[in-house]
Amino acid sequence: MKTVALGNSEVMVSDVSLGTMTYGNQTGLADALIQMDRALDAGITFFDCAEMYPVNPVRRETAGRSEEFIGEWVAKSGKRNQVQLASKISGPGPRLRDDGFNGANIGPAIEDLLRRMKTDVIDLYQLHWPQRGSYAFRQNWGYDASGQDKAATIAHMEDVLGALMAAVEAGKIRAIGLSNESAWGTTRWVDVADRMGAPRMVAIQNEYSLLDRKFDTDLAEAAVNEGVTLLAYSPLAAGLLSGKYQNGERPAGSRAAVDVEFGGAGDLSGRITAHSLAAVAAYQALAAELGLDLVQMAIAFTRQRPFRCIPIIGATNVGQLDHLLAGLNLVLSDDQLARIEALHRAHPMTY
Repeated sequence: MKTVALGNSEVMVSDVSLGTMTYGNQTGLADALIQMDRALDAGITFFDCAEMYPVNPVRRETAGRSEEFIGEWVAKSGKRNQVQLASKISGPGPRLRDDGFNGANIGPAIEDLLRRMKTDVIDLYQLHWPQRGSYAFRQNWGYDASGQDKAATIAHMEDVLGALMAAVEAGKIRAIGLSNESAWGTTRWVDVADRMGAPRMVAIQNEYSLLDRKFDTDLAEAAVNEGVTLLAYSPLAAGLLSGKYQNGERPAGSRAAVDVEFGGAGDLSGRITAHSLAAVAAYQALAAELGLDLVQMAIAFTRQRPFRCIPIIGATNVGQLDHLLAGLNLVLSDDQLARIEALHRAHPMTY
């Protein structure tokens, strides 16, 4: 496992991250503790979480439970100094705080996070959603930025960066990052930080996979030029790239099946479409032709992008995690990558 820096910071992490968003819901404590041990044994030292986790569904009464599971592992293992912990503060909406985050509530939120994770410092603290709105999670189809107020956005950034700078200076957090951000937002956060002498954003956690490659153009350019590392969530497209949802299947215990149990559509938040299923079938056929496992091919693809990209791999159980870990030595050849690019042209914007 390689070790890389987050952006231009001194925070060094493994080039694969363990996602924990199912801990406390689909994944029980015993399984979660084994997963963290198993990941660390495989060389993954970077664990990602968020205060709104677990997901599927997101509920106020369970928010923070995933962080508490990590805290239990920290306390039981005694290995806090061997890992880097990341989490996020929730943005506006029906998550934790209806008015989102600001300079006044970031400090208390960090204190709550440190208590749940049983640590005195968080290595990467991320802003989960842009306060002004986001096109993430299929909102791109009707995204309208025409009502945004640039002056208000910049003032908000100054307010938030002031609080984050204070937390860094107090030794509560080491580095800061974004999530579900745009190219414009990313560059503005960096510009405002430079003007204030505040810490720069060093990471951006956005969705990225064989099926969702919106990051490839403007965001990749911004990330390369501003020294921002992509933390790619849903590198398996929420399980679509496992092939388990083909032909209308919704396996028991799967994310889609659990979503239906809680009154959802069971479409992986809009990811399951005729276009995406056709693309998965094409990638399945390619992987079979190349003699590769599709899940492992998909993760290897994200690790070989021309921009700095760390996939976040998550599993609801240890068996799924073992399958992912078994493929971490896979390196795709130039010819194999070219075959993937040809399929991407044939199946763009699948959801």
